[in-house]
Amino acid sequence: MIEYIDVHKSFDRPVLEGVSLTVETGELVAILGPSGGGKSVLLKTTNGLIVPDRGDVRIDGQSIYFGPPGVLERARRLIGYVFQYAALFDSMTVFDNVALGIREDEAATLDLAEKLRRVASALRSVRLVPRIVLSKLPAELSGGMRKRVGIARAIIGRPSTLLYDEPVTGLDPVTTAAVDRLIARLREELCATGVIVTHDVVGALELCDRIALLDRGRIRFVGTPEAFRQSDDPLVRAFVDRNAAVRMDAEATE
Repeated sequence: MIEYIDVHKSFDRPVLEGVSLTVETGELVAILGPSGGGKSVLLKTTNGLIVPDRGDVRIDGQSIYFGPPGVLERARRLIGYVFQYAALFDSMTVFDNVALGIREDEAATLDLAEKLRRVASALRSVRLVPRIVLSKLPAELSGGMRKRVGIARAIIGRPSTLLYDEPVTGLDPVTTAAVDRLIARLREELCATGVIVTHDVVGALELCDRIALLDRGRIRFVGTPEAFRQSDDPLVRAFVDRNAAVRMDAEATE
């Protein structure tokens, strides 16, 4: 479904140094790694938000950078992107923010009533009540609600692929668990392939089919959650131990 092939990217320094990773159709893969290690940069190469200096990304076997004209645009229509901190437009209502997720060519053919129906359906999918939130501005919402609105915008086009960039950053543990459950439910409902960049080790190990660990611009580990837990790699162990500590803290507060 998604193939990252020898992806390189530098800014003031090398960030990605030959990343190769395959995400199979229907899989949910988490990308973990130290802060500043290039996780979000890799995710953004999937739909052309960041263009690699070298290497390629293929969607369903077609190169989005070296394929025929229009491949990238077609790929974008099939990809829903959940931005870190939701990235909602402050001056726009929830309705307008979510409606932005409808493809431009399709949106041009819809009347207001149909747009409203689709936006309301997307909001209900993320457990928000349309009549309560439709006319609100992002500043009037809690952090968890803003995340849900961002997810609603990503799913309104019924994408075949969902990319999540730190979907639970900045949320309290209770809201984090709720968003994790939402991601799991949407995966079943949409049957979408998913890639999650996250620091939420607990959620990643419970939600995902495979874990990829990105370290200093390269993939250091790829495997199942169980293989990740059992690995003797020192960096993997650091993440596993962090997961255990988070679980102990959660149990102590219950």
